[in-house]
Amino acid sequence: MATPALTRRVRVLGAPGDRHEEILTVEALEFIGRLDAAFGERRLDLFKERRRRSARLAAGTPLDFSVATSPVRADPSWRVAPPAPGLTDRRVEITGPPDRRMTVNALNSGARVWMADFEDATAPTWGNVIDGQVNLRDAIDRRIDFTAPDGKEYRLGQDLATIVVRPRGWHLLEEHLEIDGRPVPASLVDFGLYFFHCAQRQIDAGPGPYFYLPKLENRYEARLWNDVFVLAQDLLGIPRGTIRATVLIETITAAFEMEEILYELREHSSGLNAGRWDYLFSLIKTFAHRTDFLLPDRDRVTMTAPFMRAYTELLVRTCHKRGAHAIGGMAAHVPGKDPAAHEAALARVRLDKEREAEDGFDGSWVAHPGLVPVCRDAFDAVLGDRPHQLDRTRGDVAVRACDLLSVRRVGGSPTPDGVRANVAVALRYFDAWLRGRGAVALYGLMEDAATAEIARVQLWQWLRHRAVTREEVLGLLDSECAALAAEQPGAEVAAARRILEETALGPTLPPFFTPGAYARHLVRRTEARS
Repeated sequence: MATPALTRRVRVLGAPGDRHEEILTVEALEFIGRLDAAFGERRLDLFKERRRRSARLAAGTPLDFSVATSPVRADPSWRVAPPAPGLTDRRVEITGPPDRRMTVNALNSGARVWMADFEDATAPTWGNVIDGQVNLRDAIDRRIDFTAPDGKEYRLGQDLATIVVRPRGWHLLEEHLEIDGRPVPASLVDFGLYFFHCAQRQIDAGPGPYFYLPKLENRYEARLWNDVFVLAQDLLGIPRGTIRATVLIETITAAFEMEEILYELREHSSGLNAGRWDYLFSLIKTFAHRTDFLLPDRDRVTMTAPFMRAYTELLVRTCHKRGAHAIGGMAAHVPGKDPAAHEAALARVRLDKEREAEDGFDGSWVAHPGLVPVCRDAFDAVLGDRPHQLDRTRGDVAVRACDLLSVRRVGGSPTPDGVRANVAVALRYFDAWLRGRGAVALYGLMEDAATAEIARVQLWQWLRHRAVTREEVLGLLDSECAALAAEQPGAEVAAARRILEETALGPTLPPFFTPGAYARHLVRRTEARS
């Protein structure tokens, strides 16, 4: 691959912050500029194809496995790269934003992997984005220890989790960094800054650099990432194949291209993850116009639903057929102070993780350090001393297109409590997001952008198919706005309400709430710095 020359001007528009100059160096910005020069236009072309495919599906084109790529699926000879250092045993993975406290807690949690999340668990303020890069570099250099204002000390231990970074998705832009007057794709900013500053540090330390790739919709987007990896490694003189990436299968279209996605990334692949919440969001969004895809309350659509079982079983079979790790989905429950509620939450998580381990997954996600032992025990019971169960190929699984789309068996109208819950969760999440928090504990669950997306697209779907009236939703919104204002002084009630109304109550359904809300509320530009 030819290395593009940087002839364009890179400008920083975000406000300066503590130690930001250590990250936003001339060399790092030039590196991002080269990635953007090579792949910026191609990203735009892929987004045009996203829109075309979305229109075709809305017009009734059936979703099925591609005939054109059947030779890839039928070829038994290819496999992904072998597990890299630090990624052989992934029985417990913890996720969270790369703020300073979470960085220390996650690395010390006892999990095998920490997914440092710049995407759904991070509100993308400029400060959060660049502070997160500072924290990751400090963690690798083991200089992140600190004492909080309340006197609590945070110190890294000796047995630390492997860091895997999730950059923001291809659909997002970083408005605080411009090249020739236009914003840079946020994926390239998050990946580029981390890779430039930390790739060699990670290699020297043993494991890394590793990534999670979010919200891919097809094999072409996986190919784009693979080409980004090749160029980035070439630019920094790092051997090709050093990077490893786990793809989150969290869109309904990607579920039909799992093997193709592994194939495109095979020299850099470390597996697939069942990103259950975004997957449910994607399915509802893709078929929101169809009455046969009307789904009930979120808590009634569990992982035992037939279409969700088909999705997870196909993922395990696909991964193990190709020598890749299959990682289970998020346990969103958070331990509470009430003993009965706490035990109930642990029991639900335990059942979820036991099911995943018995189904053949090699590990799974938790959102809270208190859930690490629960997940570990479930996988220890199945794995024992083995690091994974890649040898369990699940040849008994045969999933058809109709199995992935069989939502009728769990379909139905929402309950009044379910409608109120979606209004309450979406409103409170948007408020927290506007105030800089991307992962928020609400009603016993760790909510992030993915679960807020489910809440607002379900509201839109229910309104579209008259399962609930607009008057009912507006009445609940009035009530929840008043409650939020009372329980949270300083809450961004008006702005949060505006986001909910625009993305859930309008005539059309926006693909994501984040791009518009980010541009309107989180962009804080200052005088440009070249």
